[in-house]
Amino acid sequence: MEAYLFDWANLLLRWLHLVTVIAWIGASFYFVWLDNHLTKPEAPDLKARGVDGELWAVHGGGFYNPQKYMVAPANLPQHLHWFYWESYWTWMSGFALFVVLYLFNAESFLIDRRVHDWSAPAAVAGALGFLAAGWIFYDQICRRFGHTKNGQIGNDGLVLGLISAFVAAATWGACQLFAGRAAFLLMGAMIATIMSANVFFWIIPGQKQVIADMRVGRPVNPMFGQRGKQRSVHNTYFGLPVLIAMLSNHYGMLFNHPQNWLTLIVLMAVGVLVRTWFVKRHKGVNAWGLIVAALALLAGLIAWMAPAPRPAVAAAPSLAQVQAIVQQRCVLCHNEQLAQKGMQLHTAALIERNAAALYQQAVLQKTMPLGNATGITEDERALLGRWFEARVR
Repeated sequence: MEAYLFDWANLLLRWLHLVTVIAWIGASFYFVWLDNHLTKPEAPDLKARGVDGELWAVHGGGFYNPQKYMVAPANLPQHLHWFYWESYWTWMSGFALFVVLYLFNAESFLIDRRVHDWSAPAAVAGALGFLAAGWIFYDQICRRFGHTKNGQIGNDGLVLGLISAFVAAATWGACQLFAGRAAFLLMGAMIATIMSANVFFWIIPGQKQVIADMRVGRPVNPMFGQRGKQRSVHNTYFGLPVLIAMLSNHYGMLFNHPQNWLTLIVLMAVGVLVRTWFVKRHKGVNAWGLIVAALALLAGLIAWMAPAPRPAVAAAPSLAQVQAIVQQRCVLCHNEQLAQKGMQLHTAALIERNAAALYQQAVLQKTMPLGNATGITEDERALLGRWFEARVR
């Protein structure tokens, strides 16, 4: 019953997380697109009201006319819609899923003793510390290097370069401490934590302070807007790297690679290039070279990671050979008493019944055994693959 309820918690939290991610990333894409498609108003009444840009759009059978004020109107409405709960709920649901799936099962999900041999409490503390340290280092980069000589927010190139170097170093470090799958997820979680912290600590408080000053007639400090814009731009470029880090931890060929840290860095770099292309395209800039560069990186990664061709084997493996591997590598978690994910593999008949799932998880995706806790070899995976492929011919 405990495993059954655990699976339901996993499913429902993952579903909630996916919904909130779509809402947050979707809002981010929309507002960047909107900012880059606004046109200067021509109507005198709009100019008189301080409208800096507007857009006419049609969707769902209706017409929409969003307008942007660089300075709020004299009569600022009491009720304003704030876009921050999408961010907060994305982080909270993701962290809850991380706790349920990884921290409560640290021995299986966080630790790979071939990578780093430490205790479950130490690994849990390390993972939580990793998330906190990511925000602290990033925030210090912005604070210490994100100002020009006259005190304005700036030095964007230097800041982005330092952030990129920090993310690359953190990726390498995560892959030296945690199981490959956990390392990939931790990198996505670390960057997502930075994004939510930007909203929570800087963007929303700054906007609220500006509004509070305007309502009582105090001079508005332009630093709030500049800093909020800086962090918002960073969040724009973080979005796709977070998504690929979260998706790639489901593919064993990536996180089980000997240089898994490098594969993740390349994938995140592709995400940045694609997001930059979107931003430039929305501004009307021809930036197809970015897509070419992204595709070239992907092609190089795919070619570099391609498995070496194996010599042809005349005879297909027997079920007895397969059962010997399964007994040694899989039955520990998939037996009559402990059937993880509802799967049992302790008899030849059960192996036959679950052959497709075994092939998918152990051969194609290489996600099982979890963290390769039982030490299955590539030759053993290949034997399972040859057996299944011969079986379905």
